[in-house]
Amino acid sequence: MLNDVTFGQYYPVKSFVHRLDPRFKILALIAYIVMLFVADNFYALGACALVLTAAIIASRVPIGSVLRSVKGIIFILIFTSFLNIFFHKGETVYWQWGIMTVTLEGIIFSGFLILRLFFLVMASSVLTLTTTPVSLTDGIESLLKPLKYIRFPVHELALIMSIALRFIPTLIDETNRIISAQKARGADFESGNIFKRVKAMIPVLIPLLISAFRRAEELGDAMDARCYSGSKNRTKYKKLKFGWRDAFALFFFCALIAGVVLFNIYCYDIFPEIYAYIRIS
Repeated sequence: MLNDVTFGQYYPVKSFVHRLDPRFKILALIAYIVMLFVADNFYALGACALVLTAAIIASRVPIGSVLRSVKGIIFILIFTSFLNIFFHKGETVYWQWGIMTVTLEGIIFSGFLILRLFFLVMASSVLTLTTTPVSLTDGIESLLKPLKYIRFPVHELALIMSIALRFIPTLIDETNRIISAQKARGADFESGNIFKRVKAMIPVLIPLLISAFRRAEELGDAMDARCYSGSKNRTKYKKLKFGWRDAFALFFFCALIAGVVLFNIYCYDIFPEIYAYIRIS
């Protein structure tokens, strides 16, 4: 039932993206998200799509694994698309009934917003598929290191985020096992209206919470048994280094940022006759 959820899972393979510094990948994802929301036309969005395609190819992760991460937000995409198509005002009206209006501008805006969310989720999935939880922890801790001077628990925060990502696939497997056990006892999760389906999930949530607390207690006992004491006097077996791959990827992302900015500024001068239909304001 939840086997298609890939967020938080790591795909082990040797690739250019896997070997990149986790600090750079985290910063690159943040910069990519910023560029997605800065882009206000389809040409700038196309530049973002080109970079995402290049990253997926360089990561050697199957495109199906990346696309499956979008299944978790299909409802959000459909709901957002419905609101924008029927309630976004515009000049070219195709259909109108009461307060609901279908316009050309609404359709364009809806499609642009869907693509923006689509690329955002896929880019986040590429990060988790190509970076181990340990590397993510080290990268986050290194990026937040300046906060240690104000006594902020950087290491503990990075560890919490890493454990949360690591336990997503584990909890998904546990949920599937509980659902299979409930179905074997005659439970029905697929028939009835949405309220009956939500009510049918209650017998799944209770054992899932009990299992999550039990796993958390076992993890805490294991850390205590290994004398874990947080960041105090803690050393690193593998130190992060900025290499030539990171320099090449940095240049690539700088080109992306420049391309998006140039498309936003000069799109009207290059395509004046169709600019009004592609610009998202």
